[in-house]
Amino acid sequence: MYRKTYVEVNIDNLKSNVKNITNYYNNYKYYFGVVKGNCYGHGTTYVINELIESGINYLAVSSLEEALEARRINKSIPILCLEPIRIEYMEICIKNNITITIHDYNYAKELLQSKIDNKLKIHLKIDSGMNRLGFKLKSELNEIYSELKEKENIEIEGIFSHFATLGINDKEWDNQLEKFKEITNDINLKEIPIVHLYKSAAFINHPKIDFCNGIRIGIAMYGYYSNPVYNNSGLKNKLRAIKRAFYKRKNKVSETNTKLPIELKPAFKMYTEIIQIKKLEKSEFVGYGAIYRAKENEIIGIMPVGYDDGIFRKSRGRYVAINNKRYQLVGDIGMGMCSVKIDNTVKMYDKVTLIGDNIPIKEVAIHNETSIYEILCNIGKNIPRVYIKNNEVIAIEEGK
Repeated sequence: MYRKTYVEVNIDNLKSNVKNITNYYNNYKYYFGVVKGNCYGHGTTYVINELIESGINYLAVSSLEEALEARRINKSIPILCLEPIRIEYMEICIKNNITITIHDYNYAKELLQSKIDNKLKIHLKIDSGMNRLGFKLKSELNEIYSELKEKENIEIEGIFSHFATLGINDKEWDNQLEKFKEITNDINLKEIPIVHLYKSAAFINHPKIDFCNGIRIGIAMYGYYSNPVYNNSGLKNKLRAIKRAFYKRKNKVSETNTKLPIELKPAFKMYTEIIQIKKLEKSEFVGYGAIYRAKENEIIGIMPVGYDDGIFRKSRGRYVAINNKRYQLVGDIGMGMCSVKIDNTVKMYDKVTLIGDNIPIKEVAIHNETSIYEILCNIGKNIPRVYIKNNEVIAIEEGK
């Protein structure tokens, strides 16, 4: 770690989140830990086994590459690839005990016509309204399901869908659930060992669906809660609350829980340092394009981090923290450097919090007009991850 720019991952917080989720939502059998996107930017090597130890009993990834990386880390945990894998790689999946997703009629037909020598586990994906992956027609699902059941070397282990909306005062969420039921109502779901519809927001916001026995734990596992926070004080907010209640009654929207009943602790922090201090006289500028000019004599700190590291160019104007005090980024964000307006209390090599205490990631996401997911997944893989457990550094994963 040659520059003091790094991500700190708190293993204890990750384990606490998993235990709190699995203990509170304890009427499920399968707890899928979603570890796609490099464990949402947290890194896989020192995280996956800790999640499994805490109660995760199935992993979910996006690609075969991610599945093989997870299998390298843990030899026995079942792994579901949520996106389709080309038929030519089925033997790799079988060899490495990777469960595939069947998402399409033609894909299923190609699989059925291929030569499979050993047992292949599959989950069927239903398109309940997102119009992304999944079976949309009941007739196609019924045909494929019947044919798959006849194949000795194919095990129909699961069926699932992925809802597009959070489900808070949300008729579209109800419509998606009904769509899933409609598409699958010719199938006896009790014949299928695993049925999973819920992502983090869904199992927090909604009661358990009787025929579901699995949940996919994504953003909540990493300590974040994606529900909006409603402010009911003031006339405008009270009117908005009345409007939401009217919509809910008019559209017969299902009951939802809008409060988090468990504690979730973010595990992700990001730091850098001040590498130079510049004194600007009034009207001097800093950075590309002369975007920012000093309105008076000012002090500017330079940091060795930029958009190559995941600090978006939209970050101009957002805050960082130095010595527990907040300061604002100024000037254009470069590929590997950016600037912050400081005062004379800041010294060379002072530690800068980019995400963490005093700088919550949700604030950063809102400033960048994006989501927590995108912020986490865009933090550069070249940045080292420092893993903390029991208040001690247990490992450092150098940047790639």
